[in-house]
Amino acid sequence: MSNSIERFGLYVARNFLDAQECAQLVAEVRAAWGGPATVYREGASSLIDATLRRTTRHMLSKETTERVRQLLLARMKEVGEHFGLVLHDCEDPQFLRYQEGDFFVAHQDGNTEQLQFDHLRVRRVSVVVFLNRQSETPAADAFSGGALVFYDPYVDTARKELGAPLSGEAGMFVAFRSETTHEVVPVTHGERFSIVCWYK
Repeated sequence: MSNSIERFGLYVARNFLDAQECAQLVAEVRAAWGGPATVYREGASSLIDATLRRTTRHMLSKETTERVRQLLLARMKEVGEHFGLVLHDCEDPQFLRYQEGDFFVAHQDGNTEQLQFDHLRVRRVSVVVFLNRQSETPAADAFSGGALVFYDPYVDTARKELGAPLSGEAGMFVAFRSETTHEVVPVTHGERFSIVCWYK
């Protein structure tokens, strides 16, 4: 993990959420309505493409969404200083559930002219908060597979050995520049719960 942090200049805060907060959010996600998460591609007729991204976005209450957003905003200045950026706001957090076989192919979130959508280009820093832990062996409160993997610019992302995986820990906050290429490899066991958000 330290290799990924140093190589990509990640900002990592363990215990951003405590065990009780993670458990409560996982329970809320399980109980909330959800639908396929979107993916943006130039010229695409649909925002859903299960060949590129397969995960479920759950719509939690306005109260929970705003509470999590305020926690993220409270961390914004420190994150901006880490990356040498002045950040002004963050998008509403998204609550994601990856089931067995779910994944998100290598992509960038923003801050690059490669993206054709204005609301993506203004993203400066991406955030992932893990709500449960990754484990090499199956466990009731964990998932296997589903690593967050980072790639250097211009690397052939089909060569998986060139990626730098980061193992998830419950409550861990990970931030990285939005132009960083990254993916979520397929979950092989259990369910992966996370929050994603973007600072602008």
